[in-house]
Amino acid sequence: MAGHAPARREFLSNGAALGCCLAASPILTPVTLASAPHDHRLVVIILRGGMDGLDVIRPLGDAAFSTLRPDLRLKETDRGMDLDGFFALHPALAGLMPLWRAGEFAAFHAVSTPYRGKRSHFDGQDVLESGIGLEDRQTRSDGWLNRVLQQLPGAESETAYAIGRSDMLLTRGAAEVADWAPDAALVLSPQAQSLLEMVMHDDPLFRDATIEAIALSGTDLAAQPGRSAPRGGDMMNAMRENMRAARGGARPASIARFAADRLRQDTRIAAFSLNGFDTHSRQDKSLPGSLERLAEAIMTLRNNLGPVWERTTVAAMTEFGRTARLNGSGGTDHGTGGAMLLAGGAVRGGRVLTDWPGLAEADLFQGRDLRPTRDLRAPLGWLLRDLFGFEKRVIETAIFPGADMGPDPGLTR
Repeated sequence: MAGHAPARREFLSNGAALGCCLAASPILTPVTLASAPHDHRLVVIILRGGMDGLDVIRPLGDAAFSTLRPDLRLKETDRGMDLDGFFALHPALAGLMPLWRAGEFAAFHAVSTPYRGKRSHFDGQDVLESGIGLEDRQTRSDGWLNRVLQQLPGAESETAYAIGRSDMLLTRGAAEVADWAPDAALVLSPQAQSLLEMVMHDDPLFRDATIEAIALSGTDLAAQPGRSAPRGGDMMNAMRENMRAARGGARPASIARFAADRLRQDTRIAAFSLNGFDTHSRQDKSLPGSLERLAEAIMTLRNNLGPVWERTTVAAMTEFGRTARLNGSGGTDHGTGGAMLLAGGAVRGGRVLTDWPGLAEADLFQGRDLRPTRDLRAPLGWLLRDLFGFEKRVIETAIFPGADMGPDPGLTR
């Protein structure tokens, strides 16, 4: 409508600033869901920033570890919770110990994607989510989870829409998958609803996708009689207020509850990401909060899935590990080898699986990092074989091209 043009132009003129704010906002982490004719569930959690596997699953039994991380010698209570006499769990993940004792929590240590030695977050996350080497990214741009969907006969996607945030590379590809940021949708104010209605008025595709997202969230975006459209400046303020309101919410728990609700129904695969694992300084202060949010997300899944938990596997992974030594700021820098965490009733847990390389000076990768002894794609491939019945050949050629799965680690029950 002609009367909407000035406000629409003002919205678009401020789009760059708002777009940067939306893209940087951790509350707009997308959730991706897909349904398939199988009984098992898979939840993939991307831990963005490079989680320090050496701190999360601590190799206290390696004599070199105390030299590399002398801070852990200061207080016995800070050393972590013993897992198997060699490894200890970070104290911030204490909430997951009941799962460990029940055999529903495990770790795969000293693993890495094919990305080695360059230590860029952007490239590392691309390799993690695409499931292929960085050199192959020049010829294809899909994600490994989307390729899983392409290989599942009869798979149907249950989708949602993320306002202001692009989809995860993990799920990008030929199979139809969309993203949604539940916290942003759940707090839409009347002013923000007016803004969306105005912007999407002449855009049927945007309108339909937005209405679908609102329907999935349970938020009412129907026109309300007597509500006047806000002016341009008011609209920008309304959007910012929505972002501030959502930022104060319990984001990991909200995302996990949303995923669990769908997984109890027809959905079989869910994927989302958690931020905050880039710990260059004061890691003892910055990492615990991120780990607590991870534990909260996993336990929320556990508590909300009910009997479906017995058929669920949660895999939490990151783009790379961190340096073996602490830096001068009490943090760690970008590294290589790290750990993948597994949880769920379908997991054969109570174990740390690893071909441990050691932490002596001669054992470190490039003299600074935990040396990866197994491709992260190998245990992921075995999970896909166990959960969805893929042949090993299909996994190594179609889903993770170039990967060598090696021997079966027996990750599931």
